[in-house]
Amino acid sequence: MAAPAPSGSSTHIRALTFGILPIGGPSESLEAWRPMLDDLSRTLHLPIHSLSVSTYEGLGQAMAEERVDFAFVSGRLALDAVTQDHMQVIAQLARGNGSRGYYSVLLVAKDSPLHSIDDLFQQPGRLRYARGEVLSVSGYLVPETQLFANRRLDSDTFFVNVSVDNHQNNALAVANNEVDVATNNTADLERFSKRFPDQYAKLRVLWTSSLIPHAVIVIRTDLPADLRQRVATALTTYAKGKNASAELSKLQLIHDISGFTPAGNETLVPFADIEFNLERRRAYSAQWVSDAAMQARLHKIDAEHAALVKRLMAPTTPP
Repeated sequence: MAAPAPSGSSTHIRALTFGILPIGGPSESLEAWRPMLDDLSRTLHLPIHSLSVSTYEGLGQAMAEERVDFAFVSGRLALDAVTQDHMQVIAQLARGNGSRGYYSVLLVAKDSPLHSIDDLFQQPGRLRYARGEVLSVSGYLVPETQLFANRRLDSDTFFVNVSVDNHQNNALAVANNEVDVATNNTADLERFSKRFPDQYAKLRVLWTSSLIPHAVIVIRTDLPADLRQRVATALTTYAKGKNASAELSKLQLIHDISGFTPAGNETLVPFADIEFNLERRRAYSAQWVSDAAMQARLHKIDAEHAALVKRLMAPTTPP
């Protein structure tokens, strides 16, 4: 684990540790990222260790405990990293198709009797549901906000059974008829179609969300400024120089990534908005002793969101 020197120089840093958002299993994620990290290590002249965990919560804890120096994280995890763990956004994932983001989806079996969201909501307490962790933007936050909270419902009580796992296992659960409905996203589903074509053929998308911005790279703000700048530059120029073709093939091992674009904390405002909308809708759905009590709660939610957006939009120390 790197430790900054009082002088602000990065010459004393002997290694960096990179935290990896779980995609599939931890070992699979490590294997996918390793070729790119090895190139990054040569560019920075520093060994780069990697830490891949099986859950979003595990990666969040690793960042909170300063066991990673920079990390690939979802927008919701990045919010915690920036507001609680002294980290800042330095880059955002870019995909080969030029998309500005991806979409959350609900999956059902191809032969499922569910053909619309209305069909789903006509069956309270009857269906089995698989979702992502509460820190997963596409696996929990977006469908919970846009579908359930919007109808004054909670997915954890609407379904007869709820299981929590990663996108890959949730898609397999639908294909194997272990659950009736599961959350996923278009980026992971595309990857799933290549790894599990037979199971993918058994799936159908029931619902698609609005656009979700891509995941980001965050780095510890207590690392020397020159090192943060070097890491940001190495990331955002990767697969854009003379070795672009070879480097791009390594990126595509990860998640059909085409590179990284420069980004700052302001990139996280859409994720703050998702959390804000979910909290407001939950407040409207709750039981209150009086209208004044509800209004007080809504005022607190509004004030906290405004303060968070102001913080995210504020200029940060250049990486």
